[in-house]
Amino acid sequence: MDINDNGRLHLQMFSVHGLLRSQNMELGFDADTGGQIKYVVELGKALSENKGVRQVDLFTRLIRDDTLDDDYSRQVEIVTDKFRIVRIPCGPPRYIRKELLWPYLDEFIKKTLEFNEKQGIVPDLIHGHYPDAGYVALKLCDTYDIPFIYTGHSLGRTKKKNLVANGVDPDELNKQIKVDHRIRMEEEVLARADMVVASTRQEIDEQYADYNNCSSADYTVIPPGIDVAKFAPFYQDECREDLEIRERQFARQSIKEELERFLVAPEKPMVLTLCRPDERKNIEGLIEAYGEDKDLQLMANLVIFAGIRKDIKDEQGSAREVLTRMLLMMDKYNLYGKMAIPKKHDFETEVPELYRMAAEYHGVFVNPALNEPFGITLLEASASGLPIVATQNGGPKEIIEKCKSGLMVDPGDSKEIAAAVKKIITHKEQWRTFSRNGIFNTQELYTWKAHAKTYVDLLKNKIDQTRMASRIFSHLEKTIIPENSAVSSVVPPL
Repeated sequence: MDINDNGRLHLQMFSVHGLLRSQNMELGFDADTGGQIKYVVELGKALSENKGVRQVDLFTRLIRDDTLDDDYSRQVEIVTDKFRIVRIPCGPPRYIRKELLWPYLDEFIKKTLEFNEKQGIVPDLIHGHYPDAGYVALKLCDTYDIPFIYTGHSLGRTKKKNLVANGVDPDELNKQIKVDHRIRMEEEVLARADMVVASTRQEIDEQYADYNNCSSADYTVIPPGIDVAKFAPFYQDECREDLEIRERQFARQSIKEELERFLVAPEKPMVLTLCRPDERKNIEGLIEAYGEDKDLQLMANLVIFAGIRKDIKDEQGSAREVLTRMLLMMDKYNLYGKMAIPKKHDFETEVPELYRMAAEYHGVFVNPALNEPFGITLLEASASGLPIVATQNGGPKEIIEKCKSGLMVDPGDSKEIAAAVKKIITHKEQWRTFSRNGIFNTQELYTWKAHAKTYVDLLKNKIDQTRMASRIFSHLEKTIIPENSAVSSVVPPL
């Protein structure tokens, strides 16, 4: 029997690619392990704490791969008493990129149905994250006749447009990432979704608007949240447990030792970025901005955490090219002693401390992406009291408008990026204003608790609407179309 009780919801979410877990997330491992995996896990945790939710299941692919941790081969991972990660095997057991999973998604759907049947579950609704999971969710919702919720995170048309504009061959895009197939699936998802959750209004007006079926979907904006306890202001140590303080101190020392391997004067303000080694993240644009500006080099260090790597030559596809060009640009501008490019970081402990350390040094966080769907790192930096410089393309525009914690720039203009960073570093009152605004406004506007409440309220309304429509349809079948009628079963519009 279904485990839904007392009107509380049983929600099932899907993020298919598989390299996700609740602890020690390997963010930046590859192009598939960016902010989206962090988003779905934190959303699941937040929803499980909402009184209107009975159970949250996050489905992903089960992976058995000797090069990866055994965590990814556990069929069920209990995260909280109301939230679990369920792993479904499909395709080859080893880890493969999400673009290679399309042929195996029907197998994933079949085995998910079998899992639910064995558990006696019929969920109240299903939420697909990213187009592959959107396809899975669509098919499952058709089977169960329940509402289908979708979040794109990044969109194929936007990605293709930006990459082609930067000289990437469309045929190569289809060969490497199946971008046209992805776009077709996104069109199908938009035609069927009962609700599309977006992070910003810009995402709806400028990105989803590129799709033929954009007007078919019902959109709602619910900004992601952040863990304001984890990403706390840089000056806040009081009211913390002794163990947490010791863990933070250890993480800080680890980061300090790592940066000292690269930097001659590590005490200088930090120009920090944290992202995957991806063409769209425009790391080269930031290095060019720093490398071309001697004044900026004198006043600050450049610190780039570009994913997790062991050996650049073992990296796949564009990640290898981006990392190689980073090294070449470091050499071109002779940035030895001024630029740090650490090979790894621990998201749980070191990244929050990294933001706080950069804030203590009166530095700046920079997101120079060619296009950024949202920009969760901007919220994390702002909540820590670290002012930001962000691309004007995409979600960061709304973050800066609401948080008032930094400046926007044209990511294609390296001089503009450098000028914005210098303006914040050299004007101390402006730095303090941005720092204060970031701390207070993120705590007020961007929490997972607020996100979960809005989400659950909307979903309950959507379920009520679906049930009402089903009752109306059933009534019409009985009254407008008599039994044994030879008339077509198509019901006239209401």
